Amino acid sequence: MSKKATNAELSPLTVSDYEQLIDVMNASDPFWQGNYLTISSVAILIQKFPEGQLAVKVNGKPVACAFSIIIDYDKFSDNHSYEEITAQNTFETHNTGGNVLYGIGLFVSPEYRLQNIGHLLSDARKELCEKLNLSGVVFGARTTTYNSYMSLMGPKEYLKKVREKEIYDPVLSFEFANDFHARKILKHYLPDSRQAIEYTVLLKWDNIYYTATTSKKSRYQAHVKMGLVQWQMRPFNTLHEVFKQTEFFIRAIASNKCDFVLFPELFNAPLLASYNKLTEAEAVRELAKFTPLALDNFKALAIKYKINIITGSMPSIEGETVKNIGYICHRNGLSDEYEKLHVSDDKENWGITGGNKIRVFDTDVCKIGVLVGCDVQFPELGRILADMGMKILFVPYLCDSQNAYMRLRYCAQARAIENECFVAITGSSGNLSRIKNIDIPYSQSAIFTPCDYQFPGNGIKAEAPVNTEAILTSEINLNFLEEIQNQHTSSNLKARRQDLYEVKLKQ
Repeated sequence: MSKKATNAELSPLTVSDYEQLIDVMNASDPFWQGNYLTISSVAILIQKFPEGQLAVKVNGKPVACAFSIIIDYDKFSDNHSYEEITAQNTFETHNTGGNVLYGIGLFVSPEYRLQNIGHLLSDARKELCEKLNLSGVVFGARTTTYNSYMSLMGPKEYLKKVREKEIYDPVLSFEFANDFHARKILKHYLPDSRQAIEYTVLLKWDNIYYTATTSKKSRYQAHVKMGLVQWQMRPFNTLHEVFKQTEFFIRAIASNKCDFVLFPELFNAPLLASYNKLTEAEAVRELAKFTPLALDNFKALAIKYKINIITGSMPSIEGETVKNIGYICHRNGLSDEYEKLHVSDDKENWGITGGNKIRVFDTDVCKIGVLVGCDVQFPELGRILADMGMKILFVPYLCDSQNAYMRLRYCAQARAIENECFVAITGSSGNLSRIKNIDIPYSQSAIFTPCDYQFPGNGIKAEAPVNTEAILTSEINLNFLEEIQNQHTSSNLKARRQDLYEVKLKQ
């Protein structure tokens, strides 16, 4: 029996509202889209986009609800599934910089249907769409009565007759009367579409007040070239000598139109030879005195050769402590600092303290992250950077054995796969027999990719010869990352059970 909806009020949806509705939803329509929204999924939706989650209450009791997210529709096109749009109900596809309000569920309690409550929710979505300057509202509507007509006509004819009001479909007739139009007939849109015989009609309402804007991401480029310096450790007596060699590599890589150049960890270690009479900790403090001038030199070279330089790492004195730090010297003259967070056991007597800063850096190409040496062996750090929007992870290292190198290499390749990003690693080779606690470095620079059909089968984009001074250059396509993150149901980032676990940075 239908109840009269007196005192119907629209309000933001709460988890408590949904808990009161979920049993009615499942009992009235076991095939409803909301079947796939757990309470924890709704909690994620409310946290990510509270304005898009709506409820209608009658005399304070929730009787209807609607869910939506904002997506960049250009990444999906009309041919998609519910799981792709919602990233398997993790809603990682929600993008405040997107251009479409996507409806992922609307339910009205059976006893309150045919009382304009559906219109109330639909109109609220349209108002939100206009307020946020989105191009329109899109969602997939099940052809709830088509199974009764399928022996008489195909889905195209059925849709035409519903639009011309020759057939009444409880969902489609309502939406057509509400100014929505059909864009495409989809098969296998929902995880379980049995009642609709696996047909879903993609509907859209166009916002005539929409004004296209230039997204911030448009300043980023799809194709990125990078150069890695596999540095040969050799005797240097002065910082000037070090930077003669440094400029040679930067000039050579810049001539290949590269956007980035990466140097190894502690590439200036040969200068320690002048302080062999001191303890290791004292010698490192002397080496740290070169760092301010080295930064000035790098900044000048970044401007001169119009290339972004990741400087590897150098010791730096900060108060009473010494840290292993590096810089991103942007080609516009600005610079950012990063720190090595973990101190290797064999370098503890160097007096170096682990840093505390982890962040992504916004460059003129894309967002990047840097993990120095063994920091890449801690998977939590890569995941935190990925959640911050990192597209390329740079790893400068100094490994004194093949075993140490292989640990770092395999961990770096794992970071590329699990975080769906590019990872570039480079180190030093050679022999510094006059310097304590640095044996014979081992290196093979490489660029790793995710393992998917857009990339090399082994996940290795390029690699340098082992223990040979070399430049490794390669071009990558950032669009491939978006493809696997937004179009593939096998995406590691999309498939995470964030209702069960998460990785967070302590503040």
